[in-house]
Amino acid sequence: MSSFKSYGKVDEHEQMMLDARRKTRKRITIISLSSIILAGVVFATVFGIVNNSRGNSQSGNNAQSLTNSFKAVCDVTLYKDSCYRSLGSLYHSGQVQVQPEELFKFSIKVALTEVSKAVIFFSENGVFKGLNDSRTKEALENCRDLLDLAVDHLNSSLTSAENSSLLDVFDDHETWLSAAGTYQQTCIEGFEDAKEALKESVVSYLKNSTHFTSNSLAIITWINKASSTLNLRRLLSLPFQNEAPEWLHSKDRKLLGTKDLKGKVDIVVAKDGSGKYKTISAALKLVPNKSNKRTVIYVKRGVYYENVRVEKTKWNVMIIGDGMNATIVSGSRNFVDGTPTFSTATFAVFGRNFIARDMGFRNTAGPKKQQAVALMTSADRAVYYRCHIDAYQDTLYAHSNRQFYRECNIYGTVDFIFGNSAVILQNCNILPKLPILGQQNTITAQGKFDPNMNTGISIQNCNISPFGNLSSVQTYLGRPWKNYSTTVYMRSRMESFINPKGWLPWVGNSAPDTLFYAEFQNVGEGAITKNRVKWKGLRTITSKKASMFTIKVFLQGDRWIPASGAPFKSDL
Repeated sequence: MSSFKSYGKVDEHEQMMLDARRKTRKRITIISLSSIILAGVVFATVFGIVNNSRGNSQSGNNAQSLTNSFKAVCDVTLYKDSCYRSLGSLYHSGQVQVQPEELFKFSIKVALTEVSKAVIFFSENGVFKGLNDSRTKEALENCRDLLDLAVDHLNSSLTSAENSSLLDVFDDHETWLSAAGTYQQTCIEGFEDAKEALKESVVSYLKNSTHFTSNSLAIITWINKASSTLNLRRLLSLPFQNEAPEWLHSKDRKLLGTKDLKGKVDIVVAKDGSGKYKTISAALKLVPNKSNKRTVIYVKRGVYYENVRVEKTKWNVMIIGDGMNATIVSGSRNFVDGTPTFSTATFAVFGRNFIARDMGFRNTAGPKKQQAVALMTSADRAVYYRCHIDAYQDTLYAHSNRQFYRECNIYGTVDFIFGNSAVILQNCNILPKLPILGQQNTITAQGKFDPNMNTGISIQNCNISPFGNLSSVQTYLGRPWKNYSTTVYMRSRMESFINPKGWLPWVGNSAPDTLFYAEFQNVGEGAITKNRVKWKGLRTITSKKASMFTIKVFLQGDRWIPASGAPFKSDL
């Protein structure tokens, strides 16, 4: 009970504001003290390595100290030579501040400079002139978009580092830098089938930018681990666990639960002409750019034959349909007909804080057309609730950033849940179906290629069952797309059609030791693990480790998922 209450009744709103200010003051105090402690620990870690000879001059001591300090930081990165070369310029330019935060910010600036150069390279360089192959042309266009996204995410990280305590936004930094690296890698992958000389040119030009981005991620991960050792992050989160995000108010949360949408939406789309627009693409053009206000689009029942893009400038879009099998967006772009995988998506989302409810997304290209994506999401903090996602190979492309799927039905054959986001599927139905003759089904193909990335696929409380008769088909839980592929199945039901080995190599008969696969407390005949593959990367985990892949920890979802209105289970 607050002491001032004894002086008379306090207005409820005023009481809330006073409580909020008190929490803010407490938070600032904790952040300030924690920042000092963390800086001291990291500073000591860096400079404790240095033991200078007493016989050297003072200036010599300083120069050697700085050099060794940069080296100490760079030793935690994957590309040490690139790091040492880039951070060394900080000393030679006269900017000799070597506090951890300053080194981190400088590393982002270096990466940002290189990625910005790459944007110009892919826009103007003559090596791309005269391209005749439609898929390569499309890959080039994709690279321009992807590198723009990488620039945006690096800028976001830099701005956040300059305006906030690193202790307060570690998770955002790790997410945005992981995404920036993923965008560059996806650009490279788009040229896998191009002429060798062109492919080598792309890889070579992006070498510096990919290395520098990875180094920034390694540095923030290192600082993060130092703070975790001191248990500072837990202290920081305690006063604010129940705070709602600014981007969605309670009235918007209520909207997701209402059945009568009349008068509560901003835009109505209807094929029969009863709405303002007949296509979703047309409606999205009306959404204001970079708006912090929620724009709600109601899409009436019907099949909408269009390829939709929620562009990166379209923030806070909510799309609500009449049901996952009633409002359907349908397309058929595919790899065999000349479109890169990244561009095949029927519905692609780039704008942050996106929500979809009671919608269907499908790609009807069929199994013979190979990669054909139904839904691709590259937006941060995206939520899908009661959605139908249907294709064959590469159905759901969870490309990057943080994503959450609840009570969705997901159908496919080969690698049909894939990408390099931090994604949780909770209470979903995962339904492998019949592939073409000779193919094997693999449910997941996770694409983590950097050990410092905070990405992976977490499948929790889901039902995994066949769609149709799969008695003649081998079905596996997944295969490692990249060396650090990370996938966890937790407390899900697996029917007997799952191959007893569980997991399939990407190539050959083995898998990298660096991957992280785990199965935790699953049930059903398909969940029996005694005959699983004997890979070092297939782990037996405890409840404590499994909790690292829950919404609360893996997505920091307690801070943003409640605002979507979708139900969720925060932990185990």
